[in-house]
Amino acid sequence: LRRIIISDIHEHQLVELRELEGTRRFTIVIGYFEATSIDRRVRKQKSERPLTHDLVVGAIEELGGQLRDIVITDLREGIYFARIRVMLDGEIREIDCRPSDAIAVAVTADVPIYVSDEVLDEAASE
Repeated sequence: LRRIIISDIHEHQLVELRELEGTRRFTIVIGYFEATSIDRRVRKQKSERPLTHDLVVGAIEELGGQLRDIVITDLREGIYFARIRVMLDGEIREIDCRPSDAIAVAVTADVPIYVSDEVLDEAASE
């Protein structure tokens, strides 16, 4: 996660992802709630009560799962797709979700964010 751009003027916010060991990067348009949720977690700001992404992480853990990572898996017609990967009963289970929610969950649980090579090849710039 390279940066988050939050605008009070525009409806859509931006999240920029960059390779750790490379120069490719790309931007995903996300909603205001998800952007502020990600930003709050990056800044280590706590909320008095659990927010939606806290709830997701807590539910996974309470049910015996271990959040492993998230993967941005696909890009079709300008729409990104992602999966949350959870270890449960000795196997990896994947949960379909929006990339913005996946990134917020990853930042909440402090787990890696991965992007498929196909998405990087199609969306990334140097």
